[in-house]
Amino acid sequence: MTNDISFNFETRTVMLNSGYEMPIYGIGTYSLTGETCVESITAALNSGVRLIDTAYMYHNEESVGEAVRNSGIPREEIFVITKLYPNQFSNPEEAIEEALNKLDIDYIDMMLLHHPGTGDVEAYLAMEKAVADRKIRSIGLSNWYIEELEEFLPQVNITPALVQNEIHPYYQENDVIPYIQSRGIVVQGWYPLGGRGHTAELLGDEVISEIAAAHGKSSAQVILRWNLQKGVVVIPGSSNPEHIQENTELFDFELTAKEMERINALDRGEKHDWY
Repeated sequence: MTNDISFNFETRTVMLNSGYEMPIYGIGTYSLTGETCVESITAALNSGVRLIDTAYMYHNEESVGEAVRNSGIPREEIFVITKLYPNQFSNPEEAIEEALNKLDIDYIDMMLLHHPGTGDVEAYLAMEKAVADRKIRSIGLSNWYIEELEEFLPQVNITPALVQNEIHPYYQENDVIPYIQSRGIVVQGWYPLGGRGHTAELLGDEVISEIAAAHGKSSAQVILRWNLQKGVVVIPGSSNPEHIQENTELFDFELTAKEMERINALDRGEKHDWY
């Protein structure tokens, strides 16, 4: 029996195969550092965001932890994702401890391997042990596609709870998403708005702008809602409190099947980052 990973739009959460609930929208912190990072996460938490995505490679785990600890929000209400980078796979136990120390939030809700690399299976098995030791609650992968998953999954014991990949209207992964979801694994999209240097073009896309106007919403909100209706968790990054707030207002409208089809037709297979 595969875990039901359909989104609950009332609670705005999804039940992971690990038995933990995760919010279906949050904030990504790539490129946010220091005080900017603390302020952005604080703004997000104040806007009702409860899912925060960070990584060793973002060099901001301390700032994320600081914002979470100082928020006044009960720890169990906030879901923090971090990642191990391939240059840490050779000593994963030490890397896991480093993440726990930097974040300093008692436990990590979800740890991912940032992308495939030498020693990734061993690193994942170390994360499995950290789950048994209650240091991490859920584990998963980032930037794994069908071929990588077919090779990887038979070598591990705990099915990933999450796979996080680049997904936006110009790079849709329409073959990959159902493949992952059919295994009871939740999909999360990074760069949902196209990523640095590409956002303006995507937000200015005529089809998306037209659909946005029809709903009295922004292009960003339409794109994020399109993801949610495909069962993809969204973690747009922003340091602008108004954009952070706007990125949470996704639950008072619904795209029609026709509108979903129109956005689906925009796929160009255009990746905006290398992994």
